[in-house]
Amino acid sequence: MVTKTAQNYIKALAEELEISESRYDQAHRRYRAVGEWLNRDASSVKEFAPAVYAQGSFAFGTVIKPYTEEEEYDVDAVCELKQLSKSQLSQKQLKELVGQEIESYRQANSMHKPLNERRRGWTLSYADEAQFHMDIVPALPNGAGVRLLLEQKGLDAQCAGTAISITDNETGNYAVVTDDWPRSNPKGYLQWFRSRMSILLERRKAELAKKVHANVEDIPDYRVRTPLQSAIMILKRHRDMMFAGDQTNRCPISIIITTLAGHSYQGEEQIGDALFSILSRMDSDEFIHWNNGKYVIPNPSDPLENFADKWEQFPERKDAFFEWLAQARQDFHAARNQYSRKEITETLSPRIGSDLAKRAEGRSADVGQQSLLKESSAASAASMAAKPSFGNEPRIPTKPKGFA
Repeated sequence: MVTKTAQNYIKALAEELEISESRYDQAHRRYRAVGEWLNRDASSVKEFAPAVYAQGSFAFGTVIKPYTEEEEYDVDAVCELKQLSKSQLSQKQLKELVGQEIESYRQANSMHKPLNERRRGWTLSYADEAQFHMDIVPALPNGAGVRLLLEQKGLDAQCAGTAISITDNETGNYAVVTDDWPRSNPKGYLQWFRSRMSILLERRKAELAKKVHANVEDIPDYRVRTPLQSAIMILKRHRDMMFAGDQTNRCPISIIITTLAGHSYQGEEQIGDALFSILSRMDSDEFIHWNNGKYVIPNPSDPLENFADKWEQFPERKDAFFEWLAQARQDFHAARNQYSRKEITETLSPRIGSDLAKRAEGRSADVGQQSLLKESSAASAASMAAKPSFGNEPRIPTKPKGFA
């Protein structure tokens, strides 16, 4: 049982972690602009039908505000050249081909920060006031190959159609033309993630569309938030605080938290209920498998990919995940039965940051006041309904009984 005070506080906490719609709009405009540049007439890749789209937390709607003003938003994007195949070039050639066009985009837009090469792609850094950068991963279509591979092994290939091959300069065949490329499927994963909250997501989009007099199709997903997304945001902040300053690279990765939360969510409509349901089920054997002496957390869009594949090589990362989960359970369960906003703030401050905890306390007070006003209005309406009403016919007084 979660107290009403705790429910309001957790709701306020999620709202404090949300980034503004303008930030989402900004990110969408940026990667659309890159896509338009790659499709311009003078583009060296236009003939290969480039498509640029978001992946990661911006796509999932689980981005949280940076802990400090110095931190940047990380916008993850894919640049997929749909009319090229792995038989035509190497990973290295694809990466350089896309990199040349991104560099020309940077120069054409007078972006002063240099383009940086990363393991799997390129980082495009915007001006300091923008407070974000875009990590762009070059890719090629790989749906047919992944579907065949999964079907041969008798595995679920429902999401395989959107699979891609990506570049990685740490692979041994990076500069060789070969069919053996690293795989990914951000669109397939997003399809699975949306399916875990689709009913509530579509209902809230319909409610917003009605409110603003728009078509549901015109409402982007990021305009609404579901309890699943909010719970993930809260868990990510707790994780960030617990491992702040940790230089050992033990911090549980977001894709594991997001995947296990998606599996554990059972359609709860209150953020607090969703958070505690997720925390209670995240380490279920149903979601974290033990196969052949190692832990396996399958990618829902590609069952052959194991999100926990590094746990065998780095067992401290496995330990860190279970330590974090135990701590999150302890912290949030300590808050769930409390009736005082101040006590909840004192409980959670060490784990989510004192400034955030205090802002959530203030916001939850407003939420509580709104709830009281609604209850008061409802009670007033009920009271009015219970009072006797009189018809339109005139009332004629009668002689009081007992008098002559």
